[in-house]
Amino acid sequence: MNHGTDVPAYGLWGLVLINSAVFIIFAFSFFKPKTTRDWRTFGSFSAFIVALFVEMYGFPLTIYLLSGWLQSRLPGADIFSHDAGHLWYELLGLRGDPHSNPIHIAANLIIVAGFIVLSASWKVLWSAQREGRLATTGTYAHVRHPQYIGFIAIMLGFLVMWPTLLTLLMFPVLTFMYVRLAHREEREVAEEFGDAWRDYAARTPRWIPRLGARSPEAPAGGQP
Repeated sequence: MNHGTDVPAYGLWGLVLINSAVFIIFAFSFFKPKTTRDWRTFGSFSAFIVALFVEMYGFPLTIYLLSGWLQSRLPGADIFSHDAGHLWYELLGLRGDPHSNPIHIAANLIIVAGFIVLSASWKVLWSAQREGRLATTGTYAHVRHPQYIGFIAIMLGFLVMWPTLLTLLMFPVLTFMYVRLAHREEREVAEEFGDAWRDYAARTPRWIPRLGARSPEAPAGGQP
């Protein structure tokens, strides 16, 4: 269970606590949940982050459950070393520092992009809610639910970086939950803003922006 030396690879519960707190607080500073629905969204995201870091630094449940299969695929490898926890890196036979391999770099870029989208979306949404209008500018000019896209991107990035059985199960469930919440919010906003919402929804995709086309920004706006 060592990382090539006497330094333990797991059982580092202080790192679990510190890393979980850093990312949860960072996300909180961007999302700033207010309603029960906001807290449910943020709580599920936080649970994903905690589950991730528990396996990354605390207890490698996935490695234990797959130890027989991994040992047969990676004979001679120390599957309980920290490097072996980078499963894509190990299974694809990559060499060198796993933190500098293309998969890890791509995962970091996805995570950073998710936080950027989350931050930019909150600024637009907060301003729109304060003024009692629809949020149709900034990220909301391209898609109707950029905040949920930000959360999904962050989870996807961590999933690419350090896949575990638990987070693999949680990711589709949480994504489905965010999609349902988005549809419910749309129905509520449609009742509140009527034609302004319908005009905005007609020209703005729900999830995937139109490449090469900028959605025109409407004078009215609110929560997507």
